[in-house]
Amino acid sequence: MARVALAVLWRPGLWRVAIRQVFRMAGRRWWRHRPFLPVPAPAYARFRATTQYGDPEASPTAGDVVTWLEWARRFPDGDPAGLPPVH
Repeated sequence: MARVALAVLWRPGLWRVAIRQVFRMAGRRWWRHRPFLPVPAPAYARFRATTQYGDPEASPTAGDVVTWLEWARRFPDGDPAGLPPVH
């Protein structure tokens, strides 16, 4: 995770989106559970690692995180087509 943190620190244009994404992915009521940090829920982290790397224990690479943050910056609502949400 140190490489991921350094990759993001090296890119000030991604700081704001990185902070926003950390809190979006944080488990519910993260402040009530150890480690008292806004980390993804373990089940979500395992799901994402499995779908991306085929291994539930895999850690994201710095390059993958930077690519994802750049995408999230371009599409803050998660809709690359710019279509209105379906209700």
